[in-house]
Amino acid sequence: MTDIERLKARAADIAEKETRHLLDRTPGSKALHERALKSLPSGVASNFQAGDPYPVYLKRGSGSKVWDVDGTEYADFHGGFGVNVVGHAHPKIVEAIRAVADQGIHFAVTTETTVALAEEICSRFQLEQMRFVNSGTEATMDAIRVARAATGRDKIIKMEGSYHGHHDSVLFSVVPEADVLGLRHNVDHEGKVWYTTQPTSKGVPRALWDTVIIVPFNDAEAVEQALKDNEGEVAAVILEPVMMNIGLVVPKPGYLQGLRDACERHGAVLIYDEVKCGGTIAYGGTPERFGVKPHLAAYAKAVGGGATIGAFGGEARFMEWVGKGAAQQGTFNGNPLSVAAGLAALTKVLTRDAYDHLGKLGTMLAEGCQRAMDENGVPGHTMDLGAKGCVSYRKEPLTNYRDFLETVPELFYASFSWMINRGLFMTPGDEEQWTISVQHTEEDVRKYVDAFGEFCVELAG
Repeated sequence: MTDIERLKARAADIAEKETRHLLDRTPGSKALHERALKSLPSGVASNFQAGDPYPVYLKRGSGSKVWDVDGTEYADFHGGFGVNVVGHAHPKIVEAIRAVADQGIHFAVTTETTVALAEEICSRFQLEQMRFVNSGTEATMDAIRVARAATGRDKIIKMEGSYHGHHDSVLFSVVPEADVLGLRHNVDHEGKVWYTTQPTSKGVPRALWDTVIIVPFNDAEAVEQALKDNEGEVAAVILEPVMMNIGLVVPKPGYLQGLRDACERHGAVLIYDEVKCGGTIAYGGTPERFGVKPHLAAYAKAVGGGATIGAFGGEARFMEWVGKGAAQQGTFNGNPLSVAAGLAALTKVLTRDAYDHLGKLGTMLAEGCQRAMDENGVPGHTMDLGAKGCVSYRKEPLTNYRDFLETVPELFYASFSWMINRGLFMTPGDEEQWTISVQHTEEDVRKYVDAFGEFCVELAG
């Protein structure tokens, strides 16, 4: 038996024992799941919230903590899939929401606070103009539509395995959706540097299949080749500048500038999907951290301070197309409740000093987990970027989706139930990361590192 096979066997034993314990101590979640199944497919509001056999349902949150329906307290490292960088019920966010709650939370008319938040987002992320939407999906959808309108072209290029929301144009080569249709390993199409493929969701029109070109992340030459081979047909290149749906994959030196240059040469629009990056990896997002600006960018999650919001924007020469026939609207866009929370988050909570705090805790957490793996011979590495970080069960850092396919998911699934049983609330998939909030403390991080260290000892046997 190889070392990996032995670890997988140990992981299976741990997962079975810990899952049994998890189910024994969550009767309230089980009961709520049985009730929810009657009105909600899988008993949840989104596919990403589903669990096997049921998820843990939460009741409330405060600071860095959440409580489930059984009353169990957890330190929250889930963070609402990256939304809650401000933590839960932050006093400044609560104050902002209460201030507008009795003055009208919806008008479908732009307010002064809406304008103020637009100004803050433009300043912080180096945008000339922007528009509000209500989710990351809407943000990437509208950015792509604007790019197509501006260029008069139909095709887009996206990165292998990447996720940009659930609209039809981007549901190709996506994790985790690929698992459902057995397409997780649907890569390396006859050795081509770029390819088109079937969608990873049912219900996507066949007419779209050839409009989405797939290339590996961190390969600027593949993008250049795809643009040459489809000269005059590609409207946009869209990517997460730090790929965040397979753990954390950072761009190689020169990669982002290479994409920007290639798009300029071929008349395409470079779109950053900063739905997870913006507001987490640095005060000013990717342009601040890596120094390369896109033509357009999409935002959501952390920029709303926990409220429902999204945004996209960039150079005015592209944004002007929303007034020249590119549909961009929404009844709830820029509503008073969401923009009040977002403005408080960006101006009063997620300050530059806050990112110093997040960076300190993130490094402490990543180094502690790496030390535990190294000391116990667990094949894995940590990544640490501001409020975001993760453990990936592959010794060498990932450079693209194909590297992610070499990780050992069995180790993650064992760690998930282990950690949640020890009071650490975690994201449920091996492709996800932790999110640290400004309300987390060194004590929260030590609790995580101690529990993970015990897991590594148990795994090593």
